[in-house]
Amino acid sequence: MTTRTTTAATDPAVHPALTAAARAALDAYTAARAAYDRTTLAESVATGADGTPTMRIDRLVEDAVIDALRPHGVNILSEESGWLDHGSAVSLVIDPLDGSANGAAGVPLTAFAAAVAVDGEFTEAYTVWLDTGRAWWAHREQPVPYRTSGRRELSGAALSLLRPHTAEPGPAAAWWAAASRAARVRILSTTCLEAALVAEGATDAFADACSDTHRLVDLAAAAVMVPRAGGVVLDARGRPLVFDTDLTRRWSGIVAATPELGAELAGVLTTAADAVSAPAAPDAGS
Repeated sequence: MTTRTTTAATDPAVHPALTAAARAALDAYTAARAAYDRTTLAESVATGADGTPTMRIDRLVEDAVIDALRPHGVNILSEESGWLDHGSAVSLVIDPLDGSANGAAGVPLTAFAAAVAVDGEFTEAYTVWLDTGRAWWAHREQPVPYRTSGRRELSGAALSLLRPHTAEPGPAAAWWAAASRAARVRILSTTCLEAALVAEGATDAFADACSDTHRLVDLAAAAVMVPRAGGVVLDARGRPLVFDTDLTRRWSGIVAATPELGAELAGVLTTAADAVSAPAAPDAGS
């Protein structure tokens, strides 16, 4: 298997707005890590459009990306700023810095990810591992030089998961149900990078265990990239992943090497979550 590995700086096949955004993210991330200590980078400086805290490192990277996109005139849906409507048929759905906590702490697992939507339809995606410059590009109408592992069963699979939500019985049970069936479990804390690793066959699947943590910016690039590599991106509860400017909308995303593995993983997660969350049945004698 040949993996498309490139740098974020220049790739003539990539939409110019994607290239500009990725370059700006890489430069801003590198500059922020050099200029500030870990405490400063992790400081909460605002509330993002999805209602979650914005770290300083998020703000620095996203501001640079938005500035770089001004000459391109595209609409922008970004994690912190939300929907910026510039009246274009072309929109970029962007996670400027996925793995913010990793980046602030100095853990080299962060990513830029973006997808192009034309009249609301996703057409192209670009994911960059910011700590290395390694990148994955995909267009829905063009072949990609990487493939998923092709695994069809959860038993024996290499599985990446979001952190376990131990305070929530349903997601906690779902997390353990999937983890106990897999041969290997990783928690990398960067959905966009973990999706790229599924696309190139380095791991078999990635999932949010029914905690409804994912926003569109987390999954949009994967929704273009992974199917081109033979895999599938879906929601554990079957909710369609569609272009929507409301960043409060959530999914429990699953990224899997094959539709069969994706369906099995969704079944394992939802069955375990629902068994814990369902109200207890009345006693037969009552």
